[in-house]
Amino acid sequence: MVDFPRFPDIGGAEPDPSASRYALYVAPPPGSPLAEFGADWLGRDCATGETRAQPTVDGLDAERLAVLTQSARGYGFHATIKPPFYLRDGLGEADLVEAFAAFAAKREPFDVLLGLRFLGGFLALMLTPPDHRMNALAADAVRDLDSFRALPSEAELERRRAHGLSAQQETLLQQWGYPYVMGEFRFHMTLTARLPDGPERDAIVAALAPRVDAVTADPFRVDAVALFKQPTKGADFIQVQRFGFGG
Repeated sequence: MVDFPRFPDIGGAEPDPSASRYALYVAPPPGSPLAEFGADWLGRDCATGETRAQPTVDGLDAERLAVLTQSARGYGFHATIKPPFYLRDGLGEADLVEAFAAFAAKREPFDVLLGLRFLGGFLALMLTPPDHRMNALAADAVRDLDSFRALPSEAELERRRAHGLSAQQETLLQQWGYPYVMGEFRFHMTLTARLPDGPERDAIVAALAPRVDAVTADPFRVDAVALFKQPTKGADFIQVQRFGFGG
């Protein structure tokens, strides 16, 4: 049995279900071709809250596509930089906006290339090739903005552990409230749930590939981060405000 290290005071109380969660994401500018692709594919524009009709996928009915994109639709088309968290007691959304703006003002824009890839069985847009600047952006966000994060409850920690964590992931969970940060971070913009091998997976790849090619031929300019908010437990995340880089 692995003897995981223990950090002091890692578990908090179960949060009020009416409380909001916040996250820092990289998301394409609203109305841009990449943002429109994500909104169309997932069936929701996370900047406006608009529901959209999803595209037709040969060999797959509309209800099945809706199921396979349900989780990604709720979070909105994005890449996570600082994972969702509840605010620490005594802090408000205005404090977070001020901190996110200051964080972004210190960053310089950079370009990356995106491509369609499988990650853990689900389809996503990922960096091709990986880029150290994106890894640094995510690590800095997790570290520099950690003082705003309320401690996760014991129940949340156990939910994370239920997926099976390595020793490093357990350490990251205890230290930062999420197991897939720092050295475990992988930039990805989720497009589906996990897809087993078979005709369904092939049909989705065939439908996505040309759409992805059309919006990733040019580099993606990373020149802002976005504050996303989940107003209450189970609600969809919405884009609240974008913060342009100051460099």
